[in-house]
Amino acid sequence: MPFAFDNSYARDLEGTYVRWSPRPVPAPRLLFLNRELAAELGLDAAALDGPEGAALFAGNRVPDGAAPIAQAYAGHQFGGFSPQLGDGRALLLGEVVDRHGRRRDIAFKGSGPTPFSRGGDGKAAVGPMLREVLVGEAMHALGIPTTRALAVAATGEAVYRDTALPGAVLTRVAASHLRVGTFQYFAARGDVDTLRRLADYAIARHDPALAGAPHRHLGLLQAVAQRQAALVAQWMNVGFIHGVMNTDNTTISGETIDYGPCAFVEAYDPRAVFSSIDHGGRYAFGNQPHIARWNLARLAEALLPLLAGSDDEDAVKRAVAEATEVIDAFPALYRAALLQGQRAKLGLQRADDGDAALAADWLALLHAHGVDFTLAWRRLADAAAGDDAPLRALFADREAPGAWLERWRARCAAEDADAHAAADRASRMRLVNPLVIPRNHRVEEALAAAQDGGDLAPFERLLAALRRPFDDIAAHAAYAQPAPAEVTAGYRTFCGT
Repeated sequence: MPFAFDNSYARDLEGTYVRWSPRPVPAPRLLFLNRELAAELGLDAAALDGPEGAALFAGNRVPDGAAPIAQAYAGHQFGGFSPQLGDGRALLLGEVVDRHGRRRDIAFKGSGPTPFSRGGDGKAAVGPMLREVLVGEAMHALGIPTTRALAVAATGEAVYRDTALPGAVLTRVAASHLRVGTFQYFAARGDVDTLRRLADYAIARHDPALAGAPHRHLGLLQAVAQRQAALVAQWMNVGFIHGVMNTDNTTISGETIDYGPCAFVEAYDPRAVFSSIDHGGRYAFGNQPHIARWNLARLAEALLPLLAGSDDEDAVKRAVAEATEVIDAFPALYRAALLQGQRAKLGLQRADDGDAALAADWLALLHAHGVDFTLAWRRLADAAAGDDAPLRALFADREAPGAWLERWRARCAAEDADAHAAADRASRMRLVNPLVIPRNHRVEEALAAAQDGGDLAPFERLLAALRRPFDDIAAHAAYAQPAPAEVTAGYRTFCGT
């Protein structure tokens, strides 16, 4: 089962991690193997799908060429700064270059305590690890940059939280595990040399065109801002709530990471919060663009010594001004990315000055009438094909969307070129407006069956549906239906630690 490891992080960034090993477990058993991803990574899935694979993915056998390390990072958690967090239950095994030439991290989550565990046991339970599979694979199928699960292995031992739960280890694949918090860790210690090495490593890995440029560190900040603007816009356009947008969960690569207290909005509400730990609504659905900007400002602060280049007062003022310009430009980057996605969801191919207002009024209509976000967009595609009934059926007052639909149709007509335009528009809209998302109640049903009874069939059926989010498949129809309002109103997610 060879992994062609090439571990640049461990090789190039000595001093940013602790070498560590996973803790062996008594009875490893493979619960999930991502065969498609394994092939993408150049791995032999057949060789991994058995006892030897279970031992590997549970941490009992470290593969040849791996260099397991626990990475150091800090982070603002719900606005408060923790100068030392780090991989408390994770280990970066190493990196491989996949079949497309992309460098990918392969990391464990739940593989036992590390020097960064802060008194925790470093373990994970089956339910939260399978949640990472479901939501990560759904996001991938939706075309949203994300870390992905390669495998989940049961450990055969109990993990104690509020009660005893079956333990598991997740193997996660990422473009990298570099975070805003990684930079904060060394900036907080005044370790400018390591900060520079880290920034130059990030540039070489994610923005190689900037390598060696005189203003490369400002370019890095700009590139991260662009990636985060695009990412959060995609979240907003599918109704995804991350739930814990701390700076240690904000990636330099622009991938979504850490599917802990995450959820998808059903009845559209910018104030929606489903995280049990977000008591003040800091990470509410509608707050996510603002928090992304706030997190980028923390990255800018961490990079200031590199942007300034010296302690000279004028140099520092110039650096602050340059960094502030990047942070102040973020809302426009985000709005442009959001509107680009909304135009596609509305079936529009050309830009018009009134498009932002048209999209905003559509969302206001959904909010005012408590309409399901995902189904409203999908049924709008039916309206594009000439059938308003499925969309109107989502509203208690079937006449409520009438005035907006007239505006939208007039806007569509302005760019229709031929008699086939309506059918083409409906087809395009069904390619970007999903029918199936990880409905919160369906996720919980699948996880409960797997964790409480060892029954993986509901998980596997849901996963199959989530991997084809845009397809109208009769066998997947139940997964498109919202939960009863009373279920959604009381829904809470947990961080899984």
